[in-house]
Amino acid sequence: MVTSSRRLVLLTLAGLAVRLAFLLVEPATGPVADERTWTDWARIVSSERVGFSPFRTRMIFHPPLYPYFLAVPMSLFGTLEAAKWAQAIVATLLVPAVGRIGTTLFGARAGLLAAAVAAFYPEVVWFSVHFWVENLFLVLLWWAFERLFVADETGRRGAALVGGLLWGLAILTRETGLYFLPVAGLWMALSPRREGARTRGALFVLTALLVVAPWTFRNWVAFRAFVPVSTAGGLNLFQGNARLTRQEVYDLYEAVQGRIEQYRFGQKMGWQAIRDRQPTWFAEKLAEQMPMFWEAESMAVIHVKRGAYGPVAPPVAVAVAVVMLAPYLVLLGLFVLGLAAQAWERRTLLLLGFLAYYNLIHVVTHGFNRYRMPVMPVVFLFAAAAFVAWREGRLVLGRPRRILAAALALLFAITLVPSFRVHWEHPAFAIGHPGESPEGP
Repeated sequence: MVTSSRRLVLLTLAGLAVRLAFLLVEPATGPVADERTWTDWARIVSSERVGFSPFRTRMIFHPPLYPYFLAVPMSLFGTLEAAKWAQAIVATLLVPAVGRIGTTLFGARAGLLAAAVAAFYPEVVWFSVHFWVENLFLVLLWWAFERLFVADETGRRGAALVGGLLWGLAILTRETGLYFLPVAGLWMALSPRREGARTRGALFVLTALLVVAPWTFRNWVAFRAFVPVSTAGGLNLFQGNARLTRQEVYDLYEAVQGRIEQYRFGQKMGWQAIRDRQPTWFAEKLAEQMPMFWEAESMAVIHVKRGAYGPVAPPVAVAVAVVMLAPYLVLLGLFVLGLAAQAWERRTLLLLGFLAYYNLIHVVTHGFNRYRMPVMPVVFLFAAAAFVAWREGRLVLGRPRRILAAALALLFAITLVPSFRVHWEHPAFAIGHPGESPEGP
């Protein structure tokens, strides 16, 4: 009989095969939008002038790790294509991380099902061969969570140290990990299970901070300012709260001379905008950003809409949308059931806390479907637990939990409606306007 561990290895290999196959058969397309930011920085980092030295670049708006990750295979093999292959391999490591966490929290069947979702979920597969920072962030973050849970379960300091190392690297990939670090450390320190929990919690947090510290020191040396990781947060805060168009925000921001001065200006203007919008700011932002964060949208579908693959016939565009969005909608439905059915314990509460935190930071700034990728494994895990419980006849909801499930389903439905309206009216699909196409009538 095949053990759960062997099945997880087989799922991981299958996930790798799917990603490499997609890399080979995907229609030709180059980096678009923010992808070019990462590939351009990778070229700069690996250039003869910079030679991977952090002190020979002015990088500070974005965290450094992803450009360096792309720069290594580019430098070794001389092509951007090499970076795609390396990334597809590394991105596959999300599969065993999700599987191990699922097994720990919900049992072997749910863990394997969650791993299967991570292996074959179309959006994750598509992302793995495109230049988005989420690929690396997902792997580092969720292996950090896996080590966090192992350290809590076994009391092993080594697991706490490795978890902190991975969490620190995740912060250097996307700064959003920094502000949840104290929560994760406190969660471990307050563990009721074993002695030495405070020591492990401190070790986890200090290790993560020590990983980040050299880059913080570099920022101080290069810019004479305390910037823990990057300065993008200033612009995001300003853009997400000002009652101005995106271009107007950018014009004001770029008119300020100096990158640190821009950072401080963005923070100042962002907080001022928040104050000016009180007392209705939070309600307004929830209504504005959550439909963007949870929208029934996909970067692959956006690629089709933007013409990144060239002209695409409306039936093909519709097929791409169905392949990408139907699994998402099914998972959201199961996720709602999983939330409503949970007998909550501290590990699942930590995951839910991370989900809530990630939603909150994108309420404070701005939401977009790509930004939900780091929390999609939470959806995978709870959806898998709900499906397995249903198959085993354990998914029984009393009246209060049915009410909770209905309320959650209604909230998600409200957030999804605007994106369905956009799809209906978009000429790429020729649904709302059947006589039109992206190239015109």
